[in-house]
Amino acid sequence: MPNITWEEPYCGEGSACFRIGTDATGNAYIAVSGAEDHYVTDTHDALRALIRDIKAGKADHLL
Repeated sequence: MPNITWEEPYCGEGSACFRIGTDATGNAYIAVSGAEDHYVTDTHDALRALIRDIKAGKADHLL
């Protein structure tokens, strides 16, 4: 398992908490808080693009 540094959880009202982590080799991770051993991983650049797209409203249809 990679050495992941996890951020504090991001929690919504009454919903699951998500955690974002990174490692020293340039990978980024997203997991449900408490289940960090089951994560989705990609590059820092991919995570940056995902966050920018969400902030730009490209996922608003999922709300």
